[in-house]
Amino acid sequence: MATTAIDGPRLEAFMGQAVVDLAAAFSAPLVRLGARLGLYRALAEGGPTTPTELAERTGTEPRMVREWLGNQAAGGYVTYDDATGRYSIPPEQAIALADKESELYLLGAYDILASFFADEDRLVEAFRSGAGLSWGEHDDRLFAGTEAFFRAGYRQHLVPSWLPALEGVVEKLEAGARVADVGCGHGASTIIMADAFPASSFAGFDSHRGGIERAREAAAEAGVAERVRFEIAGADALPVEGYDLVCLFDAFHDLGDPAGAARHLRETLAPNGTLMLVEPQAGDRPEDNLNPVGRIFYAGSALICVPHAISDSDGHTPALGAQAGEAALRTVLEQAGFRSVRRAAETPFNLVLEARP
Repeated sequence: MATTAIDGPRLEAFMGQAVVDLAAAFSAPLVRLGARLGLYRALAEGGPTTPTELAERTGTEPRMVREWLGNQAAGGYVTYDDATGRYSIPPEQAIALADKESELYLLGAYDILASFFADEDRLVEAFRSGAGLSWGEHDDRLFAGTEAFFRAGYRQHLVPSWLPALEGVVEKLEAGARVADVGCGHGASTIIMADAFPASSFAGFDSHRGGIERAREAAAEAGVAERVRFEIAGADALPVEGYDLVCLFDAFHDLGDPAGAARHLRETLAPNGTLMLVEPQAGDRPEDNLNPVGRIFYAGSALICVPHAISDSDGHTPALGAQAGEAALRTVLEQAGFRSVRRAAETPFNLVLEARP
């Protein structure tokens, strides 16, 4: 370092970026507090307010709320009117921060972030030992946060656009099809499909017992329990029941042996059945993913996906990771015997692959 020439403007630009990143990181716990204490919702429902008024609405300490509001205004999450001394939340921010039913609700991501810090010691050991870290070993906030964060995108795209992009699948679902949702977690994707297609039957599978138990509760709450079952099983142990559609939502890249799982999943399909993979959006080369979305996905991959895949593998299968890219996914599916693999749909955050045996 002592003998390396330092480019002053480049150093200054990096330090500016680092300060922005630190400001966001320091503010993340305050975002979670804003959700847990109902501060965002109170702002959205009550209109412009002083710190004291917001504290009265939410049963919180006025002096602490004043600092919270200052942080949120500095970050652009709320606005401040210096003429009146009042704070408000714009409707666009309210959609993402105050409405849990919104398709753009962001707070699940902050629960995931909290789990990362709670799991730091386990992750240090995973990096050093190479033994990985399974999904079920993580802090509980990861599970609820993942369900809340991904459910928003599934509600927005799954029934309106992803399923219709698959050849003949919606017609089968409307007539009555058998569907398996592999790696279903808390069952959000399974329940969304079951609610939209009452003539079909759905089975959700996951290796995490806690997720399956919560999925069963969620199905009962949604009123679809009679047509949905949830079972503990990995992708390589799925019952061979002739499914018309097998889905994996943001889960295929987490598997310890994706090639072996793909071969087994092909065997579980009915004649003319369809495998749908919903995967994180990614290019095929590292340089294609050096952007803010790729930065988020690489973080999730390093802290969740790859550690789990390693823990679930035989020690010889390389983990795909969340930024595997379409070419790598296609290669695994074709080697597993799928004769037709195509990109059926995509969003800025997901790509959807259709595979047919």
